[in-house]
Amino acid sequence: MTDDAGMVTHAELLWGLRDGTRRGPKPSLTVEDITRTAIAIADAEGLAAVSMARVAADLGNSTMALYRYVKSKDELLTLMSDAALELPPQAPPAQGWREGLTDWAHNVLAAIRRHPWYAQLPITAPPIGPHNLAWFDKGLGALRDTGLSEPEKVGIVMGLITYVHGEIRLGLELAQGFADNPEAFSSQYGQVLARVVDPRKLPALHAVVAAGVFAAEVLYDEEEQAGEFDFGLNLYLDGVAAFIDRRTAKA
Repeated sequence: MTDDAGMVTHAELLWGLRDGTRRGPKPSLTVEDITRTAIAIADAEGLAAVSMARVAADLGNSTMALYRYVKSKDELLTLMSDAALELPPQAPPAQGWREGLTDWAHNVLAAIRRHPWYAQLPITAPPIGPHNLAWFDKGLGALRDTGLSEPEKVGIVMGLITYVHGEIRLGLELAQGFADNPEAFSSQYGQVLARVVDPRKLPALHAVVAAGVFAAEVLYDEEEQAGEFDFGLNLYLDGVAAFIDRRTAKA
């Protein structure tokens, strides 16, 4: 958990508010240079390849030179987590709240999927960087004409963020698991379940297995994953719609 001093430090770092006055020669690097290079390394080779020494080498500088701008690898990851999220696109005019949140969820998903390593980043604090806050603002803005209170809007957007990030992390791990061991995602899974699932102890799961839900030759498909994301998203938004209707009826 980030303490108050840590939160201030993170905000100053992400918003470029640190005191940049230094004695000596003119700085040869910027925080943006360092962050951009780190993201390029992670995109090409994965997050494990990112280190202060590697970033320094790619920039043609010493590792110590980087520490003048970024104090630690944790700070570098914080910068990467914000910069990798490109600013959200403009919403079409006169868009309703449901269409707005649907587009928002899909756009967040697309932005993060451009950087598969993003799902491996630790989440240590609420959003504080300029890009993350721009996305937060966009989600809240979709609810501006619903009549909901500000805390209710925050709750809805935070719940949607949880759903989207869950899809991203689970989806990327499933994709990697399928690439590493496709047999685990074959009809063999259903066959094993049919052997071990006792209808007396696991009656609901037994009904699913008996219905052939896991009988397909291949249980992982990217297009099906997209459909499942939309299915869950619509269920969530159906709940939001019902909540808005109840709040409107009380007004």
